[in-house]
Amino acid sequence: MQRTVVLGAVLMLVGTLLFFPSLAPQSGSLASWALVPAAALLTYGTYLVGTSEPGRAV
Repeated sequence: MQRTVVLGAVLMLVGTLLFFPSLAPQSGSLASWALVPAAALLTYGTYLVGTSEPGRAV
């Protein structure tokens, strides 16, 4: 398995986990601010996995 695929998968996992604190009914502003890096990590991880193979991106 390529290094970029593993890195992308880890970034997607961490990004997904950062979304969970904001799901709580009494989540504060810190949980809301965690959505920005969560979305960035999830997006970049998806990009790494999608462009890991030669040819057209998925």
